[in-house]
Amino acid sequence: MQISAVIITFNEEDNISSCIESIEQIVDEIIVVDSFSTDKTVEIAKRYSKVKCYSQKWLGYVEQKNYANSLTTFNTILSIDADELLSQQLKESILKLKELDENLLKVYEVSRLTNYCGSWIKHCGWYPDKKIRIFNKQSVKWQGELVHETLFLPENTQIIPLKGDLLHYSYKNTSSHLQQFDKFTTLTAQEAHKNGKKVSLFGLYFRPKWKFLKDYIFKLGFLDGYAGYQVCKLSATATFLKYAKLKELNDNENTNK
Repeated sequence: MQISAVIITFNEEDNISSCIESIEQIVDEIIVVDSFSTDKTVEIAKRYSKVKCYSQKWLGYVEQKNYANSLTTFNTILSIDADELLSQQLKESILKLKELDENLLKVYEVSRLTNYCGSWIKHCGWYPDKKIRIFNKQSVKWQGELVHETLFLPENTQIIPLKGDLLHYSYKNTSSHLQQFDKFTTLTAQEAHKNGKKVSLFGLYFRPKWKFLKDYIFKLGFLDGYAGYQVCKLSATATFLKYAKLKELNDNENTNK
């Protein structure tokens, strides 16, 4: 089995080298689809012999990833983000996988372990963050709307877990986390509004509190120390923002009728 790695990028000069170096001895080619970065992402990526770079204006997560997959030479895809690395154990698992033949009805799942502001988060509902990242593009496509892209799997597809972690270096500081969840809560609210979802004041008040209680207490976020508390607190805040923005969209629509 030969594998093409696929990375979509925008202003990832701080991450792209580490990502490519993590996978270049494991995969047979690396496709980078860049959304016209204003930094040195593409310049850095082109230094590596296995990399093929393409520029494509941002189409949305689903469309961008499917477009990138269409450019690969090989049917088996390793989908990886620029801020992710393969652990040594995961590298070994993928090398063993390459000894097998291609199979349209098998996909491979990894456990993603996130580094948050310098701390590894092993609770809070963040680990193991199961992700299907190796699949055959002939039978599997990305689907979804503005956010929360998922893979469409044919009936009877077998999901096979791989040993080893996918190491995700997420936010380096609180400010970057706040900027990102402001963006994502806006997109999530827009998607929910588009689908006709409503929110009550009761839900707006209690959902964030339940989110914090669930992640910090029941999912043992307190075991991750201060970083765990921060993750759970900001996740609860993001829940509030998502529903507050949805309420605002719904209220504006009702006002304009």
